Amino acid sequence: MLGVAPKTLTNLPLPSLFPFSSKTQTTLPSNLSFPSSTRFTHKYPTVSAVSNPVQEPKLAESLSPGQFRVDILSESLPFIQKFRGKTIVVKYGGAAMKSPALQASVINDLVLLSCVGLRPVMVHGGGPEINHWLSRLNIQAVFRDGLRVTDGDTMEIVSMVLVGKVNKTLVSLINKAGATAIGLSGMDGRLITACPSPKAADLGFVGEVEQVDPSVLRPLIASGYIPVVTSVAADKYGQPYNINADTVAGELAAALEAEKLILLTDVAGILENKDDPKSLVKEIDIKRVKKMMDNGKIGGGMIPKVNCCVRSLAQGVRTASIIDGRVPHSLLLEILTDEGAGTMITG
Repeated sequence: MLGVAPKTLTNLPLPSLFPFSSKTQTTLPSNLSFPSSTRFTHKYPTVSAVSNPVQEPKLAESLSPGQFRVDILSESLPFIQKFRGKTIVVKYGGAAMKSPALQASVINDLVLLSCVGLRPVMVHGGGPEINHWLSRLNIQAVFRDGLRVTDGDTMEIVSMVLVGKVNKTLVSLINKAGATAIGLSGMDGRLITACPSPKAADLGFVGEVEQVDPSVLRPLIASGYIPVVTSVAADKYGQPYNINADTVAGELAAALEAEKLILLTDVAGILENKDDPKSLVKEIDIKRVKKMMDNGKIGGGMIPKVNCCVRSLAQGVRTASIIDGRVPHSLLLEILTDEGAGTMITG
């Protein structure tokens, strides 16, 4: 890059970069710095059309806001080329689902990725919304070992909330942002066949994924639609089950032979030291992440997420990332920059 450190999306006020955000002029910092990373590297060939020495490029301070945005967007080209035409499965949940601002950020990111040629698939749960409606109907939410006890009445509410409300709200938001989404549950097109959890006696209608048939999704993805899949599915007898959304996302990613699985969470990613938020592990392979679990460095709610990622990688998904959904535009940071937004696990 002619001796000038490359600029990446990591260092920018992202809302000013994309057409889904406001057109407010952004004040450019006077001391920009752009750290390097090994997550994804690329080289630019030296091209000379004339024999005269190449002029020094303009510094960021001398560029207009429009020129600066175009320059930065051009740096995204290698990442867009890498992922163009590839399926990316995103599990949406946590803080990004509770905050309207973060929700808008995720929706805009998905639409932008679709516009530049990626093939995103969204998978979602909706625990807080389920709790809200159970409370309104005077049904007490019961949890055992962190898992929701789902009796017949609760399962009926879960289906209504996830399939009828949360799913359709997300579809509407994506459509409003400029893409075209289609909402599905695991029951549609026999996309997912469920089976009872081994703990069904204690948990009720909490299920697991028995089989995935992505036939209904493939033509939708190929035609440019964004599928939005909720984690409700039925067994072969038609009984609905509530399934963990992380699990559904991982199994869908494997069935679709996705390039990447991304889990949005409420943590920075995998930490080398659970008590030190600055000890983020940016990239790790399956062998090392299993060793961290064996040594007790990974625990609590991170264990099922890591297991979900490992299982999807074992079934052919290229990479799986656990990223911080509390960070605005974390999806773009993970896919279109070399810095990422959490922990990337490789096979």
